[in-house]
Amino acid sequence: MGELTATTFLTLDGVMQAPGGPDEDTSGDFTHGGWLVPFFDPVMGEEMTVIFSKAAAFLLGRGTYDIFAAHWPKVTDTDDPVANRLNSLPKYVASRNRSNFDWNTTSHITNLEREIAELKENLQGELQVHGSPGLLQTLIQLDLVDEHRLFVFPVVLGTGKRLFAKGALPREMSLQSSKTTTTGTIISTYRRGGKLRGGSFALE
Repeated sequence: MGELTATTFLTLDGVMQAPGGPDEDTSGDFTHGGWLVPFFDPVMGEEMTVIFSKAAAFLLGRGTYDIFAAHWPKVTDTDDPVANRLNSLPKYVASRNRSNFDWNTTSHITNLEREIAELKENLQGELQVHGSPGLLQTLIQLDLVDEHRLFVFPVVLGTGKRLFAKGALPREMSLQSSKTTTTGTIISTYRRGGKLRGGSFALE
């Protein structure tokens, strides 16, 4: 049985919008696109290679699909560990207003809870989410993410789309691993934990 995993690039203040370029996502008058690029290093590249090697299929929001579909089919090197997986493996796109997609092996998904459960039942490997901020809000609210892989970069933006926004389900997370890159990025893996607990340091 497969699992749903989400890999997300984040700033210290939780922003995940447009990490890869200035024109990637300018919605909401966002002007800081490309904030990740100066911090890319071999450690991050190696980690992404490992992550993509675990993929059996991809689940994407429409915006991220459009970005990927405009770029990755042009990368024809079959030895490229990211392009090879993205171009060859099944891709499922969650969209409310579009149902036809041209990129190889891409299908439309409409009922997230039902169809994700069916996909996980039949996959041997991971159903991976990359980017897709709008889709992730829904997946988090429905508690469908089995594992989060967070790349937290030493950047503060103060504005932009955030991973854990209003409506996130309160719960604890279990840290599985953590490492730091040569440029100060912290890569951490968290699995779904139990219900949120509370306590008090107040003196009796």
